[in-house]
Amino acid sequence: MLKLLVVEDHALVREGLVGLLAQIEEGAQVFDSADFESALAVLDNEGDFDLVLLDLALPGIDGFAGLDILRRRYPAMPVAVVSAFDDQPTVTRVINLGASGFIPKALNGECLLRAVREVLAGNIFRPSGQTAARLDDAIPVPPSSVNVRPEEIGLTDRQAQVLCLMVRGLSNRDIAEQLELSEGTVKIHATAVFKALGVNSRTQALVTAARYGIDFSDVF
Repeated sequence: MLKLLVVEDHALVREGLVGLLAQIEEGAQVFDSADFESALAVLDNEGDFDLVLLDLALPGIDGFAGLDILRRRYPAMPVAVVSAFDDQPTVTRVINLGASGFIPKALNGECLLRAVREVLAGNIFRPSGQTAARLDDAIPVPPSSVNVRPEEIGLTDRQAQVLCLMVRGLSNRDIAEQLELSEGTVKIHATAVFKALGVNSRTQALVTAARYGIDFSDVF
Protein backbone atom coordinates (compact mmCIF):
# COMPACT_ATOMS: atom_id res chain seq x y z
CA MET A 1 0.00 0.00 0.00
CA LEU A 2 1.52 3.31 -1.09
CA LYS A 3 2.10 6.02 1.50
CA LEU A 4 2.62 9.55 0.17
CA LEU A 5 3.06 12.99 1.74
CA VAL A 6 2.21 16.30 0.06
CA VAL A 7 3.93 19.41 1.50
CA GLU A 8 2.21 22.48 0.02
CA ASP A 9 1.07 25.68 1.71
CA HIS A 10 -1.70 26.67 -0.72
CA ALA A 11 -4.82 24.85 0.47
CA LEU A 12 -6.49 24.56 -2.93
CA VAL A 13 -3.37 23.16 -4.59
CA ARG A 14 -2.71 20.84 -1.66
CA GLU A 15 -6.26 19.46 -1.68
CA GLY A 16 -6.09 18.98 -5.44
CA LEU A 17 -2.83 17.06 -5.21
CA VAL A 18 -4.12 14.88 -2.39
CA GLY A 19 -7.26 14.02 -4.34
CA LEU A 20 -5.31 13.29 -7.49
CA LEU A 21 -2.68 11.14 -5.78
CA ALA A 22 -5.36 9.09 -4.05
CA GLN A 23 -6.20 7.76 -7.52
CA ILE A 24 -2.71 6.40 -8.13
CA GLU A 25 -3.68 2.99 -6.76
CA GLU A 26 -6.44 1.51 -4.65
CA GLY A 27 -5.82 1.97 -0.93
CA ALA A 28 -3.10 4.61 -1.34
CA GLN A 29 -2.63 6.73 1.78
CA VAL A 30 -1.98 10.40 1.08
CA PHE A 31 -0.99 12.66 3.99
CA ASP A 32 -0.59 16.42 3.69
CA SER A 33 1.16 19.28 5.48
CA ALA A 34 0.87 23.02 4.98
CA ASP A 35 4.40 23.84 6.16
CA PHE A 36 7.80 22.23 6.57
CA GLU A 37 7.73 21.93 10.37
CA SER A 38 4.46 20.01 10.37
CA ALA A 39 5.77 17.83 7.54
CA LEU A 40 8.72 16.76 9.69
CA ALA A 41 6.30 15.90 12.51
CA VAL A 42 4.23 13.74 10.13
CA LEU A 43 7.35 11.97 8.88
CA ASP A 44 8.51 11.28 12.43
CA ASN A 45 5.11 10.09 13.66
CA GLU A 46 3.80 8.09 10.70
CA GLY A 47 6.76 5.90 9.84
CA ASP A 48 8.18 5.24 6.37
CA PHE A 49 6.80 7.00 3.30
CA ASP A 50 7.17 5.88 -0.28
CA LEU A 51 7.43 9.45 -1.58
CA VAL A 52 7.28 13.06 -0.43
CA LEU A 53 6.11 15.73 -2.86
CA LEU A 54 7.64 19.02 -1.76
CA ASP A 55 6.75 22.55 -2.86
CA LEU A 56 9.74 24.91 -3.09
CA ALA A 57 7.90 28.07 -2.01
CA LEU A 58 6.98 27.17 1.57
CA PRO A 59 6.59 29.74 4.37
CA GLY A 60 9.41 30.02 6.88
CA ILE A 61 12.09 28.07 5.00
CA ASP A 62 13.99 28.25 1.75
CA GLY A 63 12.74 25.39 -0.42
CA PHE A 64 16.22 24.21 -1.37
CA ALA A 65 17.23 24.13 2.30
CA GLY A 66 14.12 22.10 3.07
CA LEU A 67 14.98 19.61 0.34
CA ASP A 68 18.52 19.31 1.68
CA ILE A 69 17.21 18.66 5.21
CA LEU A 70 14.89 15.91 3.98
CA ARG A 71 17.63 14.21 1.97
CA ARG A 72 20.00 14.24 4.95
CA ARG A 73 17.42 13.25 7.56
CA TYR A 74 15.68 10.56 5.51
CA PRO A 75 18.27 9.45 2.93
CA ALA A 76 16.34 6.36 1.83
CA MET A 77 13.08 8.23 1.20
CA PRO A 78 12.46 9.63 -2.31
CA VAL A 79 11.56 13.32 -2.50
CA ALA A 80 10.12 14.92 -5.63
CA VAL A 81 9.75 18.67 -5.97
CA VAL A 82 6.46 20.04 -7.29
CA SER A 83 6.85 23.69 -8.22
CA ALA A 84 5.80 26.47 -10.57
CA PHE A 85 9.45 27.61 -10.79
CA ASP A 86 10.44 25.17 -13.52
CA ASP A 87 13.27 27.10 -15.20
CA GLN A 88 16.44 25.20 -16.03
CA PRO A 89 18.63 26.41 -13.12
CA THR A 90 15.95 25.46 -10.59
CA VAL A 91 15.46 22.00 -12.08
CA THR A 92 19.21 21.37 -12.21
CA ARG A 93 19.76 22.52 -8.65
CA VAL A 94 16.90 20.37 -7.34
CA ILE A 95 18.29 17.25 -9.01
CA ASN A 96 21.82 18.05 -7.81
CA LEU A 97 20.49 18.28 -4.24
CA GLY A 98 19.26 14.71 -4.51
CA ALA A 99 15.61 15.01 -5.48
CA SER A 100 14.13 12.03 -7.28
CA GLY A 101 12.27 14.28 -9.65
CA PHE A 102 11.06 17.74 -10.56
CA ILE A 103 7.36 17.90 -11.41
CA PRO A 104 6.08 21.21 -12.81
CA LYS A 105 2.75 22.41 -11.45
CA ALA A 106 1.77 23.20 -15.03
CA LEU A 107 1.36 19.47 -15.78
CA ASN A 108 -2.17 18.15 -16.11
CA GLY A 109 -3.41 15.44 -13.76
CA GLU A 110 -2.63 12.51 -16.04
CA CYS A 111 0.91 13.69 -16.72
CA LEU A 112 1.52 14.41 -13.03
CA LEU A 113 0.44 10.90 -12.06
CA ARG A 114 2.70 9.51 -14.78
CA ALA A 115 5.61 11.51 -13.36
CA VAL A 116 4.89 10.27 -9.83
CA ARG A 117 4.75 6.67 -11.04
CA GLU A 118 8.10 7.11 -12.75
CA VAL A 119 9.65 8.35 -9.50
CA LEU A 120 8.06 5.50 -7.54
CA ALA A 121 9.59 3.08 -10.05
CA GLY A 122 13.03 4.35 -9.03
CA ASN A 123 13.63 6.71 -11.94
CA ILE A 124 14.46 10.42 -11.85
CA PHE A 125 11.81 12.55 -13.52
CA ARG A 126 12.81 15.77 -15.27
CA PRO A 127 10.42 17.94 -17.28
CA SER A 128 10.92 18.03 -21.03
CA GLY A 129 9.28 20.29 -23.56
CA GLN A 130 7.69 22.39 -20.83
CA THR A 131 7.20 26.13 -21.02
CA ALA A 132 9.33 27.31 -18.12
CA ALA A 133 8.26 29.87 -15.57
CA ARG A 134 11.33 32.03 -16.03
CA LEU A 135 12.85 34.33 -13.47
CA ASP A 136 12.79 37.25 -15.88
CA ASP A 137 9.04 36.89 -16.35
CA ALA A 138 6.53 38.46 -14.00
CA ILE A 139 7.23 36.26 -10.97
CA PRO A 140 7.17 38.17 -7.68
CA VAL A 141 10.03 36.34 -5.93
CA PRO A 142 12.89 34.08 -7.00
CA PRO A 143 12.76 30.47 -5.78
CA SER A 144 15.72 30.82 -3.43
CA SER A 145 16.63 33.39 -0.79
CA VAL A 146 20.19 32.12 -0.37
CA ASN A 147 23.25 32.31 -2.59
CA VAL A 148 23.74 29.56 -5.17
CA ARG A 149 27.08 27.99 -6.01
CA PRO A 150 27.74 27.75 -9.77
CA GLU A 151 28.07 23.96 -9.70
CA GLU A 152 24.61 23.65 -8.13
CA ILE A 153 23.03 24.86 -11.36
CA GLY A 154 25.26 22.82 -13.63
CA LEU A 155 28.09 25.24 -14.45
CA THR A 156 31.63 23.94 -14.86
CA ASP A 157 34.53 25.86 -13.33
CA ARG A 158 35.39 27.49 -16.65
CA GLN A 159 31.78 28.38 -17.40
CA ALA A 160 31.50 29.95 -13.95
CA GLN A 161 34.60 32.04 -14.67
CA VAL A 162 33.14 33.24 -17.97
CA LEU A 163 29.82 34.17 -16.33
CA CYS A 164 31.62 35.90 -13.47
CA LEU A 165 33.54 38.07 -15.92
CA MET A 166 30.34 38.78 -17.86
CA VAL A 167 28.79 40.01 -14.62
CA ARG A 168 31.82 42.29 -14.17
CA GLY A 169 31.04 43.80 -17.57
CA LEU A 170 33.89 42.36 -19.62
CA SER A 171 33.43 41.75 -23.33
CA ASN A 172 34.14 38.37 -24.91
CA ARG A 173 37.48 39.74 -26.13
CA ASP A 174 38.42 40.95 -22.63
CA ILE A 175 37.35 37.62 -21.11
CA ALA A 176 39.48 35.78 -23.67
CA GLU A 177 42.53 37.85 -22.73
CA GLN A 178 42.04 37.40 -19.00
CA LEU A 179 41.48 33.64 -19.22
CA GLU A 180 44.11 33.18 -21.94
CA LEU A 181 41.59 31.63 -24.30
CA SER A 182 40.57 32.36 -27.87
CA GLU A 183 37.52 34.52 -28.35
CA GLY A 184 35.85 31.60 -30.13
CA THR A 185 36.37 29.38 -27.09
CA VAL A 186 34.83 32.04 -24.85
CA LYS A 187 31.79 32.14 -27.14
CA ILE A 188 31.45 28.34 -26.81
CA HIS A 189 31.57 28.63 -23.02
CA ALA A 190 29.08 31.52 -23.10
CA THR A 191 26.65 29.42 -25.15
CA ALA A 192 26.97 26.63 -22.57
CA VAL A 193 26.27 29.15 -19.79
CA PHE A 194 23.11 30.34 -21.57
CA LYS A 195 21.94 26.74 -21.89
CA ALA A 196 22.58 25.98 -18.21
CA LEU A 197 20.67 29.09 -17.16
CA GLY A 198 17.88 28.51 -19.67
CA VAL A 199 18.40 31.90 -21.35
CA ASN A 200 19.15 33.13 -24.85
CA SER A 201 21.30 36.22 -24.35
CA ARG A 202 23.98 37.84 -22.23
CA THR A 203 21.45 40.28 -20.77
CA GLN A 204 19.14 37.48 -19.65
CA ALA A 205 22.12 35.61 -18.19
CA LEU A 206 23.10 38.64 -16.10
CA VAL A 207 19.52 39.07 -14.86
CA THR A 208 19.31 35.39 -13.90
CA ALA A 209 22.71 35.46 -12.17
CA ALA A 210 21.65 38.49 -10.13
CA ARG A 211 18.28 37.09 -9.13
CA TYR A 212 19.76 33.77 -8.08
CA GLY A 213 22.54 35.46 -6.18
CA ILE A 214 25.14 33.18 -7.78
CA ASP A 215 28.20 33.11 -5.52
CA PHE A 216 31.40 33.71 -7.49
CA SER A 217 33.68 33.96 -4.42
CA ASP A 218 35.51 30.69 -5.19
CA VAL A 219 35.59 31.01 -8.97
CA PHE A 220 39.13 32.41 -9.21
